[in-house]
Amino acid sequence: MNLFHILILAIVQGLTELLPVSSSAHVVVAEKLLGLDPSSPPMTLLLVMLHTGTMFAVIVYFWSQWRATYFHSMAAFKKFAVLIILASVLTGLIGYPIIKIIEKTAFRGAPHGEIEDLFSHLALIAPALAAAGILILIAGIFERRSTARTSDEANDLNAKQAGIIGAVQGLCLPFRGFSRSGATISTGMLLKVAKSRAESFSFALAVVLTPAVVAREAMRLVRAEHISGTASFASAVFPSLIGAVFAFLAGLIALKWLSRWLEGGRWYLFGIYCLFAAASVFYLHHLGY
Repeated sequence: MNLFHILILAIVQGLTELLPVSSSAHVVVAEKLLGLDPSSPPMTLLLVMLHTGTMFAVIVYFWSQWRATYFHSMAAFKKFAVLIILASVLTGLIGYPIIKIIEKTAFRGAPHGEIEDLFSHLALIAPALAAAGILILIAGIFERRSTARTSDEANDLNAKQAGIIGAVQGLCLPFRGFSRSGATISTGMLLKVAKSRAESFSFALAVVLTPAVVAREAMRLVRAEHISGTASFASAVFPSLIGAVFAFLAGLIALKWLSRWLEGGRWYLFGIYCLFAAASVFYLHHLGY
């Protein structure tokens, strides 16, 4: 893996992690096209750092909005904390058992089988992308046909809506290709949450979820048997830091793009892209990737 590979993966991750088009699907495809091994420890370390870079992009981009919405008073913060905890708990209660069930079913008899090994196959990524695309399209069409135009305050988030969004996020966790942000923002729109509120809450959930994802990837790195000795590990750290910086910059661009299309009534275009990407991934699988 050279610097060119790292820059390509960082840009792909930074853009697609925060756009509703599934970063994991695009990164897996990019890795396969570049001839890289997604399960290698250096690649795992790079993925950890890329996730970290995009998490900081989310914090920087949304911080002023979160401060004005959720941190302007103790009452607002308490409400926000309850909704985030509720949604995150439901994400874990739904997502983690599904992951373990799939691992125990698909890797029966294999002591170290992990769901990442299963869902790196393009044959499984394609239908997940298509499902995300259909959900985004439905939400976009629903939003465009809605005649009600109420304020953000009137469409503020309640506990039931937050719980449903968290549950949908849990369904996204096991399946590479099923965009987390696409599913959660679309769900919020279908629940008649204001678009800006659905967007900011979705990415607040992402900031809460990302450390757990990073920790899981880090544990995979620790368990890997391919890296022996600190020198080899150290040689992979610096390139990964470079990747994190570029993922951060690409993430800021992606968030501006997403907000512009979401507020401009063009959310459905992301759904069309996901359907096109699903067809492309299926074709790559047919070619033998």
